[in-house]
Amino acid sequence: MKIAVLTGMIGRAALWTAGTGLVLMTVLIAAQVFWRYVLNDSISWTEPASVMIMGWFIFLGAAVGIREGYHLSFDVLLYVIPHKGKMFLYSLSDLVVTCFGIGMIWFGWQLAEKTAGNTLPSLGISGAFDFIPIVAGGVLVALFSVERIARRAAGLPTARFGDDNSEAT
Repeated sequence: MKIAVLTGMIGRAALWTAGTGLVLMTVLIAAQVFWRYVLNDSISWTEPASVMIMGWFIFLGAAVGIREGYHLSFDVLLYVIPHKGKMFLYSLSDLVVTCFGIGMIWFGWQLAEKTAGNTLPSLGISGAFDFIPIVAGGVLVALFSVERIARRAAGLPTARFGDDNSEAT
């Protein structure tokens, strides 16, 4: 199995998980509003659960955005330099993003360790669960950025926002 096929499957799974989380968060918030304003009661766990779910869909969606070439970039210089220079700067950008992903893993893990002994009162689970999305997102950010660097080194196109699905221009 090609690595690109595997990372594509991981990316699709992450995107579906993020989309499902967005829908679930919306349902939980709607339930909270209904219980609070219609039934004059409140569900105590919906808000912290929604915030935790939001962390998942933000970090997973951002990682998939990196794989698909939708991350932010500052492209003014790229309009005036030769193709090889563009490829170098694209790879440099992906290397910086890889380092950022590694930082997410490192510091997210430290935060999870420091809060593992705490219990989230409304949910009754470890405080580490608040930081697991940072670690998981960091793993995917690093993986997808390394994939982009490897594809470029092999002469294969990588997606970039605004391009016609390739860097080969």
